Parts: sequence; structure tokens; C-alpha cells
Amino acid sequence: MHALRTLALAALAVLAVACSPAKKAEAPAAGQPTVIKFATDWRAQAEHGGFYEALANGEYAKRGLDVQIVQGGPGVNVPQLLASGAVQAGMGSNSFIALNMAQEGVPVKAVAAMMQKDPQVLIAHPDQGIESISDLKGHPILLSDASVTAFWVWLKSKYGFSDDQIRKYTFNSAPFLADKRVAQQGYVTSEPYTLEKEAKLKAKVFLLADNGYPSYATMIMVPQSLIDSNPAAVKAFVEASAQGWHDYLYGDPKPADALIRKDNPEMAQDVLDQAREKMKSYGIVDGGEAKTTGIGTMSDARWAEFFKIASDQGVYPKTLDYKKAYTLQFVTPAAK
Repeated sequence: MHALRTLALAALAVLAVACSPAKKAEAPAAGQPTVIKFATDWRAQAEHGGFYEALANGEYAKRGLDVQIVQGGPGVNVPQLLASGAVQAGMGSNSFIALNMAQEGVPVKAVAAMMQKDPQVLIAHPDQGIESISDLKGHPILLSDASVTAFWVWLKSKYGFSDDQIRKYTFNSAPFLADKRVAQQGYVTSEPYTLEKEAKLKAKVFLLADNGYPSYATMIMVPQSLIDSNPAAVKAFVEASAQGWHDYLYGDPKPADALIRKDNPEMAQDVLDQAREKMKSYGIVDGGEAKTTGIGTMSDARWAEFFKIASDQGVYPKTLDYKKAYTLQFVTPAAK
């Protein structure tokens, strides 16, 4: 599920350059709520729970917003929707998405990061003497094409991994299960649970973020035109989303789960429940800097660190003005 989403996102920013610049946002009529169509990066799931919670509990509505969640999937190109003005906000899965758009000159910025930790993990068999990411050097690793141009860049930089370790990941764990030396990519909220439930394998799981991977995840991205024309609406959307994420994790998640399963009937309740617990236990949403500066926070230092790693590996030219990828003006205090 998540691997497919990652693959779909690989080409998004490249395609966005072919789109026209975002249309100028139109102010709503007096007394009318501001419409915000928000495109997610995949089919409805717990990893989108805070947005659904804010919608279900009226957090958007009470701030004067009429939010419509546009469910993602393999045929949904979020950067293209943003660049063309088809939606007013969209989800950026990782920091590469925002930087890719900046490199292509698309006037869209990340305004908040609902996940301080990218949920990306490497998964290994439990009986191979693999106790850390560094122990995977030399092991075959199943990776999607998108991952090779994303977090693999960081793995090579930090651990000295080499491209001859790469094996094609076809979104099927059968090759991983068949060969105990092989590791595979995944999301901490998804594949480990599926492997344990369906294959009875309690795998070794290494969250990249807990080992220094600096990418943000589940970012709110909006066109510069909306930032310029209606900053109050952007601020309201960020604040409501932060509150929704707090409530989804620590309040009653049932309203959000009902909307998620309405949009995505294939989503099972046990998968939602375990994913929410994983987000809490790993501090995916409110860990790191969010502990002190609030859900959704971002920092110049974190973006600079990420850009340095990517540019040192040749992903971006060192002359790129990476600060065009984001703005900190809408970062909000912690939800109460």
C-alpha cells in the first residue's frame, strides 16, 4: 500500500513542471466559508487520520473553512493538482517532493509538517545477526524506483551502502520471505504488522528517522498564490489540521476512522488501530521538535540539513535556493 504510494510520488514533481502556474486564489463571498480542496497522497488511511478528524469534528468549519478531502491513489498526481490550481492544498509525502517543485520553479510551498518523522523503515529477518542499519551493508535490499532517488541517497551517504545492493521491489514481500539475507523497505505503520499477521514473522524493523534521516513527512503544501491572497485561510487550515492530529492520536478517533473507511472501504479497523498506536509509540507526529514547538512545526536548520545531504549526493545543485520549497510563517503552537 505505502510502497505503491511512494512509487506514484516519484514522478509527481517532474510532471508538475509541465503544468501551468497555480491559478490566483479567489476570495470567497462575504460570509461564505473558504473552500479548500485538499489532495492526499494515497487512499484514506490512518496516516491521514488527523485531517479526517479535523473534518469530522468541525475544526475546519469553525475556522471558516469548507474543506473537501480529495482521496489520493495511483492515478492522483498531487503536485500537478497544486500547480494547475485544481486544489488549494495537497499532501507532500517527504521533503524531496517540496524541493523537486522548487527546483522546477513551481510556486508551491510546504507550510507545515504533520509528521516530524518519515515513517519509512528497513525490514530484516530476525535471525541474521542484523541489529542495526549498518549491519545491512552488503545485504540485498528490495527498493522501489522512487526510494532509490529518495531515502537511498541518505543511506549511501551515512552508511556507505552501494547501488549493487539494490533489488527491484515489486510491492510484494514474497522475495523477502524467500531469502533471509534480503531486507526490504516499508512503513513502520504498515508492512511490519502485515508481515506478522499474514506470515507470522516478527521482523527486525529500523525506523530511518530514529537513525538520523531528516526528511519531514505528510506536509501541507499550498500554492504561493493562496499564501499571498488568503494567508488567514492557510493559517486556519494548518491550525485545524494540527488540532485534528492531536485529537486523532489522543482523543476519540472513531469520527475520523468512519470517514476513512467511507472513502476507502477496503481499510480494516485493525490496521487503523495498530497504525495509530505505532504513530504514538514512535513519536511520528509529535516527536522531535514538535515536543516543544507543536504539531506541524518545521525549522530552517532541519531543511538545511536535508538539502545538504541531497545536494552533496548530487540530487540537487548546491546553488538551488532550497528555501523556496517552504515557509515557516504558518507553523503553529502545540494543539491543546
